[in-house]
Amino acid sequence: MSRTVTIIDNATGKKIECPVLSGTNGPDVVDASAIYRELGMFALDPGFLSTASCRSSITFLDGEAGILRHRGYPIEQLAEHSNYLEVCYLLLYGTLPTSNQMTDFQNQIRERSVVHEHLLRFYSGYLYDAHPMSIMVGVTGALSSYYHEALDINDPDDRDLTARRVIAKMPILAANCYKHSMGHPFAYAWPELGYMENFLKMMFTRPHLPYETIPLACKALEKLLILHADHEQNASTSTVRLAGSAEANPFACISAGCVTLWGRAHGGANEAVVRMLNDIQHPRHIPKFIERAKNKSDPFRLMGFGHRVYKNYDPRAAIIRKACHELLNELQGINQPLLDIAMRLEEIALQDEYFVERKLYPNVDFYSGIILQALGIPTSMFTVIFALGRSAGWIAHWLEMVADPDFRIGRPRQLYIGSEKRSYVPIEQRDGPARKKRS
Repeated sequence: MSRTVTIIDNATGKKIECPVLSGTNGPDVVDASAIYRELGMFALDPGFLSTASCRSSITFLDGEAGILRHRGYPIEQLAEHSNYLEVCYLLLYGTLPTSNQMTDFQNQIRERSVVHEHLLRFYSGYLYDAHPMSIMVGVTGALSSYYHEALDINDPDDRDLTARRVIAKMPILAANCYKHSMGHPFAYAWPELGYMENFLKMMFTRPHLPYETIPLACKALEKLLILHADHEQNASTSTVRLAGSAEANPFACISAGCVTLWGRAHGGANEAVVRMLNDIQHPRHIPKFIERAKNKSDPFRLMGFGHRVYKNYDPRAAIIRKACHELLNELQGINQPLLDIAMRLEEIALQDEYFVERKLYPNVDFYSGIILQALGIPTSMFTVIFALGRSAGWIAHWLEMVADPDFRIGRPRQLYIGSEKRSYVPIEQRDGPARKKRS
């Protein structure tokens, strides 16, 4: 016998049976689709914290147990043994590729690692000091003006080509955001280089000063992109899905994801970590800021500690912490005071009973901010790097949603708390009785 949940309207005595659905992992889900149809009611769930908005087979996340898996593969294994393009393939197609499939995928990404020359003119419309994410939003949306020949969302081949174009072109758009801010000429991709080497070289090479990539730097950034590639139904992914449900241009959907990711409560957290380290100024000031964080009446918060979803330890943090320390050991001698502050803050917080009891451990944003800082990537580019990594998850969810037999436009409901019906009053009658003027 199938399991159901009974919902009773106490006012009328009417009741309905809602089926309980079970997934591969995670909590069971009550199918509440009949509540409005049978009882004429909606469910109120601010922030959708108790609502499953879709069926998905891409990513499983258990915040209580500290689990993150892509297509069933633990993030620890992917970060240790895989690379970013292989994870992209996994997210898009559901399986790890064979060697031939991977070679073909890499070749197709390489062939599409160029953007139309006209698109490069978009950058000149932004001030040199514009925030790179504002540029990223614009130029990603501008891709909607191209590739009209392959934008039939009902054609699986068009969808697949669009997904590969997104993955191929996001590094170019991101690197050019940095180039524009520095006033440097744009660089083109090198066909002989890998995905990560190309990105770093497009970022930092200059005509008179070629850039040689550091293998450990590429490795650290690669892990960072893998860890950011997807994170289930977060705010930006949900935005991509909602925009896509209206059959919007897929590049516009990715741009919408960038808009949401730019929010301080979402992708801007690693920028906030660096701002906090700047505020601390010196390791000797850390105890004062630790005490401020413990003071409930002080609005100050230690950025990069704890996580809204992970109630124990962020599994990504353990991976990126190792990569962070390896990179800093490799780059010994660099004069970056913020890194000294960060390492000392990590040491103190991990030993402080207040943070240990509350499981306020350093999260992925804390370490990613340090890695990007060590690589010489400016703070304003941090969220752009995040968008580059997350674009794989965004387009994978778009593909899954469009192919879903239940695909339909998203339409959340509301609990209306405004005025009752009222009649229009002409403006001359709204001021009350006219007052006599004093003589």
